[in-house]
Amino acid sequence: MEYRDYYKMLGVARSATADEVKRAYRKLARKYHPDVSKEKNAEARFKEVQEAYEVLKDTEKRAAYDQLGHDFKSGQQFRPPPDWGRNFEFRGRPRPSAEAGSGFSDFFSSLFGADSPFTTVEGGGRGFHGRGEDRQARLDLTVDEAYRGVSRDIALDHAEQTPDGRVAVRERKLRVQVPAGVMSGQVIRLGGQGGAGVGGAAAGDLLLQVEILPHPLFQVAGRDVTLQLPVAPWEAALGAQVSTPTLGGPVDLRVPAGARGGQKLRLRGRGLPGDPPGDQYVELKIVLPPAETPAAREAYERLRRELPFDPRADLGRR
Repeated sequence: MEYRDYYKMLGVARSATADEVKRAYRKLARKYHPDVSKEKNAEARFKEVQEAYEVLKDTEKRAAYDQLGHDFKSGQQFRPPPDWGRNFEFRGRPRPSAEAGSGFSDFFSSLFGADSPFTTVEGGGRGFHGRGEDRQARLDLTVDEAYRGVSRDIALDHAEQTPDGRVAVRERKLRVQVPAGVMSGQVIRLGGQGGAGVGGAAAGDLLLQVEILPHPLFQVAGRDVTLQLPVAPWEAALGAQVSTPTLGGPVDLRVPAGARGGQKLRLRGRGLPGDPPGDQYVELKIVLPPAETPAAREAYERLRRELPFDPRADLGRR
């Protein structure tokens, strides 16, 4: 997709105040409104102006957009960084519908659409009696941290508007106690760590949505984990007792005789802790020894002579 320079679209400097952004938007919206404009590209320009204003009028969207840097140019090929939105704190808001931002570009959707960090957690805004608004952020955990629990120091970037109408980003540090067995998508609520209340009312909460990072061995789904376990052909054919990694340490697993590649074996209770705990599924992957030496090639030749076997025999029966 192409990068979009929202400041250029509105014709304002990156240092523009909120009032300057608003005035520029109103001027361009009047100029390109399809109902009154005689410009041949009025509708397209009107949508661009609306999209740019949707980002730059919002303190948090603007601060996050600014963190992409100033080196991109309009029309340049762009892909959101893999850590987009990480360590950034947002106001809580309801999850939007699937059509959220449907009239805007792919660039907008990739940064601020339904799957963006802005919309991952349902949160409440300012409630009755001046209670502070809830805020949200993402908390990335390794699989091992999710399994054992962890006490984590985190730093969150918090965007706010300065008295002169510009955007400033402040960092604040918090300690989070993550319980063992937390799942991806689960929300950890830190009471009183959201927006300040009004008139002595209680502060809002900070909602941390957990995201479990990829692991080189384990795939996580809910509290269950899956591991692909390499086995030798003779272990699959004859059966074997093999050491198998689990989140709690290696255990002995019995591979039944006649096991097939892709077959799954279950280790009960070896997934993430919980009530009940998850299971670990072990998917068998039969690995052939390489025929790289004369002795290895001779072993394969002897196997071919002494063990007649046609792996495609069933194909002729269909």
